[in-house]
Amino acid sequence: MERAVFVYTTYPSLVEAEGAGRALVERHLCACVNILPGMISHYWWEGVLERGEEVVMIIKTRASLADRVRGEVKKRHSYQTPAILVIPIESVEENYLAWIMAETEPAAQEGAG
Repeated sequence: MERAVFVYTTYPSLVEAEGAGRALVERHLCACVNILPGMISHYWWEGVLERGEEVVMIIKTRASLADRVRGEVKKRHSYQTPAILVIPIESVEENYLAWIMAETEPAAQEGAG
């Protein structure tokens, strides 16, 4: 059976994250998104140490859809260089994995044709 992956990204606002997350779920590119507001980030950007308040999004999908998810995130993202990390899942409960696969099947079939 195909493997599941997490796609991790961050957004500058809850509104932007919810809009992007809902679009991914509606298109069956993922089974679920978890949106976690309230993250503080410190990072270098163009030679300046920055502090930002961000929202984390964890996208649960199948490995074969990871590139399409990455493309949709980039297309809808306001950051010039968004963090988009595809994280393989080593182990997952079989019923949960079956649910992820079932919910993403329409997008997987669309991409196969």
